[in-house]
Amino acid sequence: MSNELATIMANSPDIVGTGVDDDTRAVAGASRGSKRLSLDGGVFRKIVAGKEVGAIEDRHMNIIFVKMAHDPSRQFYNSVYQKGVKTSPVCWSSDSKMPDEDVKAPLAPSCDKCEKSVKGSGNGGVGTACRMSWRTAVVLPNDPAGDVLQFVIPSTSSFGAEDNGRWPFRPYVQMLANNNVSAGRVITKMQFDTKSSVPRVLFNPAGAVPTHEVPIIMAQGKSNAAEKAVELTVFQSDEAAAPAQEAVPEGLRDVPRDSVDAEPVLREADKPAAGEVKDVSDVLKKWSKKK
Repeated sequence: MSNELATIMANSPDIVGTGVDDDTRAVAGASRGSKRLSLDGGVFRKIVAGKEVGAIEDRHMNIIFVKMAHDPSRQFYNSVYQKGVKTSPVCWSSDSKMPDEDVKAPLAPSCDKCEKSVKGSGNGGVGTACRMSWRTAVVLPNDPAGDVLQFVIPSTSSFGAEDNGRWPFRPYVQMLANNNVSAGRVITKMQFDTKSSVPRVLFNPAGAVPTHEVPIIMAQGKSNAAEKAVELTVFQSDEAAAPAQEAVPEGLRDVPRDSVDAEPVLREADKPAAGEVKDVSDVLKKWSKKK
């Protein structure tokens, strides 16, 4: 950052609050300012423009969901994941129902008829070859008007059964809905499942979003950053005969491709345990800065 811009921002902080418009983002490159939350290596990491800028060593942290894709997405790769190596999805679906229209060679007319989405089609007969994930946008409870972070939740953290008052993502949201509570009205605690061999998080309510912050959360959910965070975007190669070329999606770098993909099991979630939910601690102070 230039000294001049730093001075301008200090004297007029409101210019930052307005965010980056579509024209500026298009010329700068959409990925330059992208911000996301990663589970890589079993550690909560903040990634900006592809670089790690902070990490929380704790096994848990608190977030607020400001926007969620209405359906999980799917992507199939015909190569084995190698960290740091760019590969491309051969087929993909934004709603896990039908291949997207821009897929050059769909593997099946619908996801439920595709052999790659069948349980046992993964490496070694484990999980599914076509990977499922859920795209969300979150903010930190102690800075609700701050950065909107993309958080792509792997299927291993999206589906499954309740575990001692903690839920995978889909059952967690179902539990909230069963109690007439919107996900954006609660502070959500997520913590790593220490029994899992791959990075997996479970969720539970940790507190209520203060009433005066609800309009902020609603505005964040309508922001361009939130809209982009829940979209499945796949760069397509100019070569018609070649599969689409894209780096492994940010949210899917966090789990080895040969890890177990949990088969979606939809059920009515249990209601939260009785007792008053306590407030959360200051998460922002726990970010360890990278030098």
